[in-house]
Amino acid sequence: MVLANIRAHWQRAGAIVSANTEALQEAYGRARNGQSLTNYPAIIRGFIAKGIPVHDILPRENVFTYDAWKAQGRQVRKGEHGVKVLTFIACTGKEDKETGERKAYRRPWSTTVFHISQTEPANGAA
Repeated sequence: MVLANIRAHWQRAGAIVSANTEALQEAYGRARNGQSLTNYPAIIRGFIAKGIPVHDILPRENVFTYDAWKAQGRQVRKGEHGVKVLTFIACTGKEDKETGERKAYRRPWSTTVFHISQTEPANGAA
């Protein structure tokens, strides 16, 4: 039931706030448009443990990384601790001496996500 609720909220389209750098836009895009649901249980458990009601925890709608929040014109408040999640990032390997090609691969990467209640509008943002 919780995941069905989250999926319904996640599928609603939202306006993407302009970011001041390409890197921030990319971070927000990855966070908003990712397909994997594997971190949902960890996110929900982590924020429930922080006292946030389950119905207020909506990954990819109000739970993002630091850079994704920054891209939306919000700042994580000083001293806030998020929830650690595991993701995979795209990498390119060394050049093959025989073919000259670089083989692409993905590797695990740990990151931290924050709930909207842990953020505030950035300076100058409405």
